[in-house]
This record gives sequence, structure tokens and C-alpha cells, in this order.
Amino acid sequence: MAPRTPRSDHEQDLVQRAHRVIPGGTLGNVYTPPERAFVIARAQGAHIWDVTGNEYIDFLLGSGPMVLGHAHPAVVSAVQEHLAQGSTFFATNEPIIRLAEAIVDAVPCAEKVRFTTSGSEAVFYALRIARAFRGRDKILKFEGGYHGNSDYAVMSTTPRNPLPFPQPTPSSAGVPASILNEVLIAPFNDVETTTAIIDEHHDDLAAVILEPFQRALPPQPGFLEGVRQATQHHGIPLIFDEVVTGFRFAYGGAQEYYGVVPDMACLGKIVGGGFALAAVAGRDEIMRHLNPELEGQLDFVPQVGTLSGNPIAAVAGLATLEQLRQPGAYQRLFETGSRVRTGLQRMLQEAEIPAQVVGDDPVFDVYFTPAGHPPITDYRGSLAADGAMYRRFSAALLDNGILKGPSKFYLSLAHGEAEVERSLEIIAAAVETLSASPP
Repeated sequence: MAPRTPRSDHEQDLVQRAHRVIPGGTLGNVYTPPERAFVIARAQGAHIWDVTGNEYIDFLLGSGPMVLGHAHPAVVSAVQEHLAQGSTFFATNEPIIRLAEAIVDAVPCAEKVRFTTSGSEAVFYALRIARAFRGRDKILKFEGGYHGNSDYAVMSTTPRNPLPFPQPTPSSAGVPASILNEVLIAPFNDVETTTAIIDEHHDDLAAVILEPFQRALPPQPGFLEGVRQATQHHGIPLIFDEVVTGFRFAYGGAQEYYGVVPDMACLGKIVGGGFALAAVAGRDEIMRHLNPELEGQLDFVPQVGTLSGNPIAAVAGLATLEQLRQPGAYQRLFETGSRVRTGLQRMLQEAEIPAQVVGDDPVFDVYFTPAGHPPITDYRGSLAADGAMYRRFSAALLDNGILKGPSKFYLSLAHGEAEVERSLEIIAAAVETLSASPP
């Protein structure tokens, strides 16, 4: 992999044009200051190229959907074959039926499935369905948990000055003040406090929603089980946001991996094979609220989306799931991730840079915490991390040929021996940069 070369005139022009017509010159996902900004041209496998021609090993992976890597032949072939049959129908089609069947077969909580275009939209509908089912309005979510960008979801996602539990604080401008009265906040991995909040407010709660693996934080032993027990005791639907973890930690998602089954799940990313597709899945008695035969009744939840159930996304998702069913697929994904994750932790330790590498082999991140800082298990623990050091580390990775997002390393099946070896070399160079110029 050649060293990163200065941005070409063409790429510079594209960056300037982006800033003229797009707020901040970014899609809102990955922001790089203008002097370091780049524009993606193409990708293949675990590699990505910018317009200037610089090549990177990709640990962003489109924020996770590309678990097979970019432009996997099976996905490309399935999409090309189906394109000639039509790109969208706004009606039931065979590929989406097959994908729904695959989800029901794989995901423990899934008895019925309804499709959306994005994970944010899936969460939005899951919460609305739960409110219809329970006849109540309040939602309990976990501090630091990301569930998209609806008004309910952005409560206490990234609070700078967290309030006492269970008080929420909006993490976006433009959220109606009235929503503050409809969301309760609990600490991730604290089953005692969470149970107490549920017990106190159970009669007002429509649902409890959480990422079973929150951002890069694994659940502590007994936490998911405790939340499941508390919600079942009061008959409150438990929603797993598996947009990230669905089909990633196991074929049945986090609920298979951790052995805890919710009432509903939101799926996205992998399930669309790199195309715009997500889903709400859950128990029949809850999902029945979407049945058009209820139209005109008070408990009907209409759900309409121009591209929901898109057949091209469905065939891409089906091709991806077929590859994940191949023997040894998950073992390879975990083994590859383990080598990168443990290598990163080892290099930081040898360089005597205080840091914690947190997560699991398919998804992990690093927090530059003070020496002796307790293990990070929740959002408030992560606030002690040095954000400036993290940004320097990410910039050093980018300069040497690794692309990652503002949080997380995502692994794919396309990351092979060569990519692992080169990645460890790049990480070593980035760690050396941090050591050579401490803050």
C-alpha cells in the first residue's frame, strides 16, 4: 500500500463544491476538517480508495453493513440479475418475502417482520407499535444508547452534563420540550438501578429499548437477563436495537449470542447487504397492530414507505445472509477481529499509553483513559476518555492507510491475513506517533 499522497486538485475541487452545497461538506456521518477532508471514489473487499487514488484498509465498512466487504461477487451478481426485473414496486414482492422468512428463521424473537428503509425508521416504528400495544406513552432507554434520530431516540445519547437518573436531556436541537416528559433514562450495565426505575414507573411504560451491545460496550454478566426479568414481570415489551448486532455476533444476532430473547428487535445494516433496508421484527401479538385489516380501529398503526421492502435491497440481503451461513464464517470473523483488537491493546500497553480497548472481536473501540481508570462499562465511564488523543490516533491511522469512523472498528470477512498484518503495522505507526508527541 503506497503512502498517502497530497490531495489532488480534482479532489480539492470536490471538497470545496461539497461545502458549497452540503452543510459542513458532510453527509452528517463522518466529518473531517476541510484541510483533511477526502472524497471516496470506490471500494473492493476490505479496501477503499479516495479520488486522489490513496488506498485505505477499511474498518468503517459503511458504518457496518459491509460484513462481507465491498462489492462481494455474490451480492453484485444477485443485484445485477434482479435489476433487469425492476428496481422498486411499492408492493409485496418475492425477494422481500424470502428475506422475511430468513429473518423469522434466524432471529429468536421474530414471528412477524415489517420492513423500513433505515434503522432510525425501524426504531421509530418499534416504539410506536409498543405504545399502541401497551396503551402507554413513556419509553425507557439507556444513557449513551444510539437508536437513530427520532425525537424519542436522541434523548441522552451524548449528554455533556448528564442529569440524575431517570431524567433525560436532548442530544439535539429542535426536540419538543414535551418529549422530556415521555422518556426515562437508565444506566447501561446497572441492573439494580434499571430495575428500580422500571418498578417505580412500570404502569406508565410502553417499552424498554436498548442496544444489547451498547456502542462498543458489552453487557456485563446478568445485565440483559435482569432487564428481561424486570420487563417480563410487569408485562412491558423489551426491544433490542440490533441494527448493529443483527447477524453480526451470531446468525441470530445478539439475542442468540447472549441467550436473552426480547419481544421485538430492530434490524438494519447487514440485513440489507449494503442497500437501504431495515426491519422491525417481533412477536405476533405485538406486530398485529400493523395489520391493515385493523384500519379504522384505534389500535391500528399505519406504516408506509416508498422504498420499504425494496426488492434490490432484499436480494442483496439474501445473498449476504447466504454467505454468513457458510461453515466457519463467524469463526473467521471473530478470529480476525481478535488479532486486530488484541494487537492494538498490546501495542498501547507496550508504549505505556493509558487506554482501554473495549468491545468484542467483530466490533470494538479504544478509549484513552487515565492510568488506573476503572474498566469502562457505561456512558458516564467513557466521559473520562481523552477525546483529543482519540482524534490524533484516528488521524494517524488515516495518514498511514486505515479508514475508520468517529467510533468503532468494524471487521469484515474480507479482512484477510494481508490486511491484518498491514493493519497492525499501521496501528504500530499510529501508536508511535502518539508516543513521540504526547499531549
